Amino acid sequence: MAKPFKIFVSHAWDYSNDLEALQRLLNARGYFNVEFLEASKKIPINSVNASYVKTVLKNRITDSNIVLALAGVYASYSDWMIWEMDIALKNSIPIVGVVPRGQINVSREVTSRSKENVNWWTESIVAAIRKHAL
Repeated sequence: MAKPFKIFVSHAWDYSNDLEALQRLLNARGYFNVEFLEASKKIPINSVNASYVKTVLKNRITDSNIVLALAGVYASYSDWMIWEMDIALKNSIPIVGVVPRGQINVSREVTSRSKENVNWWTESIVAAIRKHAL
C-alpha cells in the first residue's frame, strides 16, 4: 500500500461541515491514502491556552506534506486560518486552495497564498495534492 499523504486542512471552526465533507471525499477516493493532521470539533486540542494550541498546530502543519485551505470567503475573516497558512509558507509547506461546493466568491487570503486553487471535485483536489505535496 502506498504511503499516505499527510494533509493539514486549514478551515474555519464555524464551517467544520466543509472540513468533514472534504475528509469524506478524499477518504472515499480509491488508491489514495490520506492522514489528516488538523484539529477539528471531533478531535480538538483540549486547551484554552492559545500559545499551546499554536505550538501543537505548528507541529502538525510542519509535519504535513501539504496544507489544503478551504477557500470560502469566511477564510478572509479567520485569524487562525491566516496564521496557519502563514506558518505553512514560512516552513515551505505548499498550500492548495479548495473552493467549497457551490461557492462563487473565494477568499483572497487563501488565493494569495496558494500554489493552486481547485474546485470541489475529487479528481482536481487529488491531482493538486499529488502535484504539490512534498
